[in-house]
Amino acid sequence: MSNIDTVLFDFDGTVMNTNDVILMSWQHTFRTLENREEDPERLINTFGEPLEQTMKKFFPDVPAKDSLEVYRSFHRDNFGELINLFPGMKELLAEVKGRGYKTALVTSRLYSTTMQGLEKYEIKDYFDTVLTADDTTRHKPDPQPINITLEKLGSVPENAIMLGDTIFDLLCAKNAGVKSVLVSWSLALGGKTKEELGDAAPDYILEKPSDLLEII
Repeated sequence: MSNIDTVLFDFDGTVMNTNDVILMSWQHTFRTLENREEDPERLINTFGEPLEQTMKKFFPDVPAKDSLEVYRSFHRDNFGELINLFPGMKELLAEVKGRGYKTALVTSRLYSTTMQGLEKYEIKDYFDTVLTADDTTRHKPDPQPINITLEKLGSVPENAIMLGDTIFDLLCAKNAGVKSVLVSWSLALGGKTKEELGDAAPDYILEKPSDLLEII
C-alpha cells in the first residue's frame, strides 16, 4: 500500500502486554466488592472497552467512583511490574519511525499509566502524538479517537492504517475509514478468522510485528 503514510497503534494488547495486570485488577475488584472471582473469559471479552463503561455493567449497584478506585488502586500499585512489550514491537516501532511514517498511539487507557509504560520501555519518542481516554469525549468503536489523531498529524483516513487487538479497535478503524490490522497475539481475538469477525473483519492479520513492514 504505497499510499500509506500514517501508522496508528493501540496500546493494551497490541504494543504492550498488559493482559496480566488488567485481569489481576479485575479479579481484585471482584474479590473486594463481591467476595468472588469472575470467569476470565468474561473479563477478556471486555478488553478494549472504556473502564468506566465496563465497571457500570459489572457493578451496577456500586457507585462508579468507588468501584473504579478499587480497580485503579491495585492497577497503579502493580502496573509497572506486570507489563512488558510484546516481542519484536520495539524493533518495529523503530523501523516504522525510521522509514519516515507518521506514527501515533491511540488508546482508551488514561494518560498517566500510558506514559508510564512508554517511558519504562523508552518508546515514547517513536510516536509523533499520543491520544488517550483523557483526550476524547467518545471512545472506540466511535471514530472520534482516530479522527482527532489524524487531524493532529495532518493525515487523511485513506493514507492511514491502525493496529489493534480488539473488536473496538477494528470497528474504530472501520468507522474512521482507516485500514485495520488485527494482531494475532491478541488475547481477545487471537486465532479468529476474518470470516468469524464478520462486520469487524480486519483488512490484515499480523502473525508477528515485523509482518507490518510487508503491508505498508
